[in-house]
Amino acid sequence: MSRVAYVQGRYVPHQEATTHIDDRGYQFADGVYEVVAIHRGRLVDEQGHLDRLNRSLGELCIGWPMPPSALKVVMREVIRRNRIHNGIIYLQITRGIAPRNHAFPKTPESVTVMTARSTAPFDPDVKGVSVITIPEIRWTRRDIKTISLLPNVLGKQQAEEEGAYEAWMVEENGQITEGTSSNAWIVTVDGELVTRQASHAILNGITRLAVIRLATEEGIELVERPFSVDEARKAREAFVTSTTSFVKPVVRLDGDPVGDGEPGPLTRRLIEYYAAYLDDQDAA
Repeated sequence: MSRVAYVQGRYVPHQEATTHIDDRGYQFADGVYEVVAIHRGRLVDEQGHLDRLNRSLGELCIGWPMPPSALKVVMREVIRRNRIHNGIIYLQITRGIAPRNHAFPKTPESVTVMTARSTAPFDPDVKGVSVITIPEIRWTRRDIKTISLLPNVLGKQQAEEEGAYEAWMVEENGQITEGTSSNAWIVTVDGELVTRQASHAILNGITRLAVIRLATEEGIELVERPFSVDEARKAREAFVTSTTSFVKPVVRLDGDPVGDGEPGPLTRRLIEYYAAYLDDQDAA
């Protein structure tokens, strides 16, 4: 079956989906995006993603292309037309099409694009992955989910070339911010679960928020604070979270084992809690 995309009010074959060359997303990366997981035909944490989309649009002064209720209808239609059972939906909103000029156009009309594709279903028996560390070279408003992702792309490419799954970005003071497409977590030698607090320094991941809620509900000691590369290397466990990674153990950091080099017990517990959380969403 050929894929179907949504472009500014029209459902079109994926291979024919286009937007204008003067779209500010193409010219300036002047836009935002969201990626929402689809689990057994249902959108995961849909409202959380729409809330974050609303925040990103507001921070960039981009207007909603349609009411959120209408956007939900379009999302479901894109999923239906692509017959997605497990996968992701990608939606992008740019400031619109206008003659190339750095200043905002006088009468902007935002442009919406959506695509969806199937992916492997969530696997609670996921194996551990390796991570490398790289310098943090991004701008200082990482809390906005902007389509300007070149530093992330370079970091992910470096990870791939070194045989790693992800790259954790490190500030000049040695503190880890996050991965190129995920949030970073460790379990310290004292058994403390740590992830960096939400601020302009990181993207507040929707899966991150879900894991924080699950950990809190289960009485797991959790601290939101920065942690250093040195602390991560000494950690008992580590993992990443994201819409596409769900909860994935990290067993090697810069080539060295994290803990005993196997997914740790707390990480496995959180994966089990997250699997139950997905099942609960199916039942909702």
